[in-house]
Amino acid sequence: MSQLSNSHPSKGFDTRWLYSFWKFSRPHTIIGTSLSVFGLYAIAMALTPAATSPSILPLITAWIACLCGNIYIVGLNQLEDVEIDKINKPHLPIAAGEISRQQARIIVNITGIFALLLAVLGGQWLLATVGISLLLGTGYSLPPIRLKRFPFWAAFCIYTVRGIIVNLGLFLHSLWLLNHGKDLRHFYQLSIPPEIWALTLFILAYTFAIAIFKDIPDIKGDREYHITTFTIHFGAKAVFNLARWVLTGCYLGMVILGWWFLPGVNPIFVAIAHITALIILWGRSLSVDLENQAAIAAYYQFIWKFFFLEYLVFPVACFLA
Repeated sequence: MSQLSNSHPSKGFDTRWLYSFWKFSRPHTIIGTSLSVFGLYAIAMALTPAATSPSILPLITAWIACLCGNIYIVGLNQLEDVEIDKINKPHLPIAAGEISRQQARIIVNITGIFALLLAVLGGQWLLATVGISLLLGTGYSLPPIRLKRFPFWAAFCIYTVRGIIVNLGLFLHSLWLLNHGKDLRHFYQLSIPPEIWALTLFILAYTFAIAIFKDIPDIKGDREYHITTFTIHFGAKAVFNLARWVLTGCYLGMVILGWWFLPGVNPIFVAIAHITALIILWGRSLSVDLENQAAIAAYYQFIWKFFFLEYLVFPVACFLA
């Protein structure tokens, strides 16, 4: 049993368990998932002003389905990586003994089932989004496939889900909701506007940077358990610089696209927001010590914050157009 399970009942018991569950859910991914659901819905509203807003319940259903799917994916990864996490991420609740493997299996099974059930209730686009995400998330972590063993396929799983599936799937689901569940062929001809393609391209490249960067602080455990990563192949400095230049391309590319090719956004706002973010990212990166695992992990979390920020900035840019 976990340490929490052996604790004496007290007023603080539930709070401690909830905090462990919060860590188990990987908060940075929960925040990113939540912002993508509501951000893409806001973008759909801004780009289709003639549509009417449905009741809040279908949107909340989509949000909870995506959160459950998120917890399933990150929870399964932790279940399969306990020994590695004891080296790389000893603070995670299974590695730290705060949640037992059995408890984690129950959480993963329940959230996976709930994600699919809610997605079925939510409609075809939500089911496609959640279903494909769960499939790739399972293949990423679960033996014998365990795609995370291979650098290309590990990155492919992460940026496909975060970059393509989430953005296109949730946007189409948002349109479907705004049209009160009617066939999109009679409403939008299944056409993805250039603004969504631009956001998808930005997130796709950004997620690639996240995918390769995440392995830099984990090099010790990955090497010991024979998990091949770009960091092990090319070294921490090369991967750090590659991730930084990919992010640079993301922000400068969005400025160029926003100024000349995206009629549905405010180009001045897009330019100011993205150039400012790029300057801050570069400034912070110059002080990162690649020999310090804690410093690398802190910068990784900092990158995630700017990932979140895009789902706030881009809807605003669309509403300001």
